[in-house]
Amino acid sequence: MEHENSTVVTVFILAGLTQSQNIQLLVFVLVLIFYLILPGNFLIIFTIRSDPGLTAPLYFFLGNLAFLNASYFFIVAPRMPVDFLSEKKVISYRGCIIQLFFLHFLGGGEGLLLVVMAFDRYIAICRPLHYSTVMNPRTCYALLLALWLGDFVHSIIQVAFILRLPFCDPNLDNFFCDVPQVIKLACTDTFVVELVMVFNSGLLTLLCFLRLLASYAVTFCRECGSSFEGKSKAVSTCTTHIIVIFLILGPGIFIYTCPFRAFPADKVLVSLFHTVIFPLLNPVIYTLNNQEVKASVKMLFNQHLA
Repeated sequence: MEHENSTVVTVFILAGLTQSQNIQLLVFVLVLIFYLILPGNFLIIFTIRSDPGLTAPLYFFLGNLAFLNASYFFIVAPRMPVDFLSEKKVISYRGCIIQLFFLHFLGGGEGLLLVVMAFDRYIAICRPLHYSTVMNPRTCYALLLALWLGDFVHSIIQVAFILRLPFCDPNLDNFFCDVPQVIKLACTDTFVVELVMVFNSGLLTLLCFLRLLASYAVTFCRECGSSFEGKSKAVSTCTTHIIVIFLILGPGIFIYTCPFRAFPADKVLVSLFHTVIFPLLNPVIYTLNNQEVKASVKMLFNQHLA
């Protein structure tokens, strides 16, 4: 490998979302609006933790999803308003690596948590008599622990390969640090690294996506022959979960399964929705279709406003 032209890169200069001042202003306002939605995720967590009636595994996992999504939002969004107002957008090499690690640690956690939630819904709808036995508290915590460990391994692999690369150019073609943009700056052959990253991120995301769709398809088909109430429950559950699956995993498939050298402007826009907008919407979408959580939120407001 040729390293003669490499230099010690200590900072990365972010290109930003767009060069258009009008679009930057629009995105700036949009990010501020979504800051107002952020408390909704913490409200969901607080409601689930404080209501003794919301102890089922579904609510346990929903609370964790709200926590993951809120944390994911904080990886990129906090510095965006500052960057919009700054002429030169800079992030340190160490800060870039940390951002990249947590981006994949929490982002991968979302995908794996959706798989766990799909398994939970399958048991609840298709094996209701075995639900309390299979999805006991010990199983829920074991699944969550396995999820975090799997995430950690996934993220460490990303960072380990990035740390080995020599960099020639500090100009990062995005508004945050992620694998495709950082790899483009390496002054060495990155074919093997890109291949590993596509398998580690792209293939993993795609497999989670297909596994989830198959799971909900089986769940829906199993309920088609049941009562009208059972069908309504299956349709309601599956529709909501599938919407969230597309919002979380769809952008990931688009970003990580294609060659990293070609990173067009539309991928930057998708990255904005993937890292800032969709994470805050996902738990809200789940909650709007869940009567128990909505009733608990109303009761919580009534108690504090009375």
